[in-house]
Amino acid sequence: MQVQSKPVVPSDQGFETVDLSVLVPVHNEEDNIVPLVESISAALKDSGKSWELILVDDGSTDGTLARARAQLARPGLQLKVIELQRNYGQAAGLQAAIDAARGRLIATLDGDLQNDPADIPRMIEMLETQDLDMVCGWRKDRQDGLMLRLIPSWIANRLIRKVTGVHIHDYGCGLKVYRAKVLKQVRIMGGMHRFIPAWIASVTPTRRIGEMVVNHHARQFGQSKYGISRTSRVILDLFSVLFFMRFRQRPGHFFGTIGLVLGAISAAMFFYLFVVRFVVGQDIGTRPMLLMAIMLFLGAIQMITTGVVAEMLVRSSGDGDVYLVREVYEVENGNS
Repeated sequence: MQVQSKPVVPSDQGFETVDLSVLVPVHNEEDNIVPLVESISAALKDSGKSWELILVDDGSTDGTLARARAQLARPGLQLKVIELQRNYGQAAGLQAAIDAARGRLIATLDGDLQNDPADIPRMIEMLETQDLDMVCGWRKDRQDGLMLRLIPSWIANRLIRKVTGVHIHDYGCGLKVYRAKVLKQVRIMGGMHRFIPAWIASVTPTRRIGEMVVNHHARQFGQSKYGISRTSRVILDLFSVLFFMRFRQRPGHFFGTIGLVLGAISAAMFFYLFVVRFVVGQDIGTRPMLLMAIMLFLGAIQMITTGVVAEMLVRSSGDGDVYLVREVYEVENGNS
C-alpha cells in the first residue's frame, strides 16, 4: 500500500468515476472515526453501487486526522482524507469535499454518528425513482436537548422556510443526497451549509427537491459544536441568503432601489421647501427638513454609486476558494 499526498483538484462534472461519493467533514471527532467508517461501509456494501468516502479534517486538534489516515489501510475501501490548513468551519470542509468528489451522486452526513448511513440507499432510491436533484433528511424524532438544540432549530427552520420559499422541515440535517452536476453549480461559503436547499433552489426548480424522514441518534462521543448562540448567526446569514438569492447577479438593483427611494423622498422635501420659500415667502434656512433633505440626497447618491461598484465587482471577480488544503492522503489504486 502506498499513501500519496497531493493537492485537491476539483473534479470535472463530466469525469465521474464512481456512482456515489460520501462526504464527511470532521472536527475533533477522534472517537467517532472508526465507527463512522464501519457504519458507512456496512450501509453501502450491498447497495450495488461503486462508491468512495471522503473525510475532511477541518483543523482538528485531537487525534482525528491520525485515526482517519489509519482507515486508509482498510481493505476494499476507496478513501480519501483531506487535511485543511486550519479550522475553516463546516461549510468550507464540505466545499473541499465537494470539489474532490468524483461520484455521479453525492451524499453528505455529519461526523458525530447522529446521522444513520443506513438511510443513504433509501434516499438514493427516492432521488432516482422520483427524478429529483436533492433529497434532504428530516430528523423527525430528533435526539437532542430541547432548549439548546430543538427550540433554536425549530425557530431557524421556520424563518428559513418563510424567507427562502423552500418548504422542507429540517434545514440543519447534515444527511442529504444530491446529483453531483447540480450540487457543483453552487459554492458553499461562510456558515451557508445550513442553507444548501436554498442555494440548490437557485439552480433547479423546487419541485426537484425532496425530503425523507431519517433516523437520528443521540451523540455518543465528543461534544456538540453548536448551541443556542448559533441562532443569531443563522438570522444574520439568512439576510445574506435572501440578498444572494434575489440580487446576486444584479446587486445594483438592490442598492439602486434604496437609492431611488431615498432620492424620491429627498426630492419631495426639496419641492415642498421650494414652495414654502418662493411661493409662501417663509424662511427655510433653520428648518430641520432642509438638513434632512440634504442627508437623504447624499444617501441616495451613495446607494446608487454603491450599486454601480457592486455590479462591477460581480462582473470582474469569481468565487474564490474558501479553504486551503495542507495535504491529501489516499491509497493508490484503491478500489471500492
